[in-house]
Amino acid sequence: MSLTDDQVAGELKKMTAFIRQEAQEKAHEIQIKADEEFTIEKGRLVRSETVSIDTQFERKHKQAELSQQIARSNVTNKTRLKVLGVRQELLENIFEDARKSLGQIANDKARYAGVLEGLILEGAFALAEPSISVRARKMDFDLVKSAADSASSAYTEKTGQNIKITLDEAGELPTDCAGGVFVISGNGRIDINNTFEERLSILEDEALPAVRNTLFGPSPNRKFYD
Repeated sequence: MSLTDDQVAGELKKMTAFIRQEAQEKAHEIQIKADEEFTIEKGRLVRSETVSIDTQFERKHKQAELSQQIARSNVTNKTRLKVLGVRQELLENIFEDARKSLGQIANDKARYAGVLEGLILEGAFALAEPSISVRARKMDFDLVKSAADSASSAYTEKTGQNIKITLDEAGELPTDCAGGVFVISGNGRIDINNTFEERLSILEDEALPAVRNTLFGPSPNRKFYD
């Protein structure tokens, strides 16, 4: 039985409505899936960017901390060097003042005579020879001769050995020398510099740590002491 035109039109209308409904449902499903994928991708991108931002912040934070540490270290080092420079200058001034006052020792003749005797006797003990000579400033010749006699007697008393100590008048010390003597072996090959300048130089090397400790206290960085 064939369908009338109206029946065919009705069937086509039903089929069209069905297809339209299917298409709408499919489009809705696609939209939902697309929305879900968009949400997922958006979340992934947000998380990725968040991690990137956190990483950059952490890196910049570490860079800032490192820069601060370097700056702090530079300031500390500069301050330390400045303090050390001031301390060194003070120590140098102390010994420079001592050098300037060396000549005053010789002004006290009684005291100076005793000092000369001690310097000559020290040289005699170091050389341990039966005959030695001493050199001195020309202005000190008389004092040195007397001091040499006293040192000779003291040497014999302490060692039981006789010693001859002579003044080398031909080898006088320069007038700008603050005082003291050179003690020379019998063959002239060994000489001991016991001038005031040399003794102060030795004292400066040996006493510098103690002077520094007295003035500024012990160094926190020093682990060993003599």
